[in-house]
Amino acid sequence: MPNTEERSQAQQLSTPPESLESAFAQLDEILERLEDRELPLEDAFAQYQQGMNLLKLCNEKIDTVEKKIQIMNGDGTLDEFR
Repeated sequence: MPNTEERSQAQQLSTPPESLESAFAQLDEILERLEDRELPLEDAFAQYQQGMNLLKLCNEKIDTVEKKIQIMNGDGTLDEFR
C-alpha cells in the first residue's frame, strides 16, 4: 500500500504544474529525492520519469512564450521573436 508521500508524488505526476516556477520547484524536489542513496531503483526510475515529463512540459511552456515574444524594430514595427 503506498504511503502518503508516494501518493502525493503520484498526484504530482497526474496534475501538471500551473506555472513554470512550480514545475522548476517540483524538479528541485525530484533531484533531492534522487540524491538519496537509499532510494530503491524502482522509485528512482519513477522519479526520473516524472522529471523527464516535467522537463518536457517546461520546454513546451518556454516554446509557447518564445513564439509570443515580439521584438520592436527601429521603425516601431513589431516582428516575432526567432
